[in-house]
Amino acid sequence: MDLIKLERIWKSFGSICALRNVSLNIKESEVLTIIGSNGSGKTTLLRILALLEKPDSGKYYFRGKLADESLRGKITLVPQKPVVFRGTVFYNTMYGLKVRGFKNAKEKVRGALKKVGLEGYEKRNAKLLSGGEQQRVAIARALAIEPEVLLLDEPTSNIDPNSIPAIEKLIRELVDDGMTVVVATHNLFQAKRISDRVVHLHEGKIYSVGSVRNVLEEPKNEVTRKFVLGELYY
Repeated sequence: MDLIKLERIWKSFGSICALRNVSLNIKESEVLTIIGSNGSGKTTLLRILALLEKPDSGKYYFRGKLADESLRGKITLVPQKPVVFRGTVFYNTMYGLKVRGFKNAKEKVRGALKKVGLEGYEKRNAKLLSGGEQQRVAIARALAIEPEVLLLDEPTSNIDPNSIPAIEKLIRELVDDGMTVVVATHNLFQAKRISDRVVHLHEGKIYSVGSVRNVLEEPKNEVTRKFVLGELYY
């Protein structure tokens, strides 16, 4: 079942066209990975999905209805560089609930930390954690508000390689539990490992959408083929 549907989305910043006539369906309970070089429009697309940017034109549907800002609690974005505040892991994880006016949310925080493998870290100083642990704190903060859709922008690009398997395992576990996860990455090996479907975005335009096999292993589109073979520069 399609959870999200984008129709003919255009977005520009001044003279730069970031997204060009993007149409895309996102299914419930899948990992959809958006691949593309730097500047291809991946982050802009995630920000539109998160309702943090408005498209210049086009339509965005969520469960068949036009999306608006009231959906922000159902769709949350974790940016490329994890935001970690001063204070404890518990405070950092609670932050999203606090700004939304939730009270007595300790169980939500503990549940989110358990999901990301940080149970027992509540009293630790978040600033002193490793990069991988800080990334998981940022994801826990997003999970604490219990979204239906989790958007991850390059979730492993700034962390130690030894921490990458834990993040990828978490992504698959979240989808197994019924969440929809959209990941932006330029790491093709990661896309192969975690994806149910893959989108290739280049210069703001979608060139391919499909399974790992159809997009990454046996691409029919020539632009996608060149990207996969490393003939399009990052």
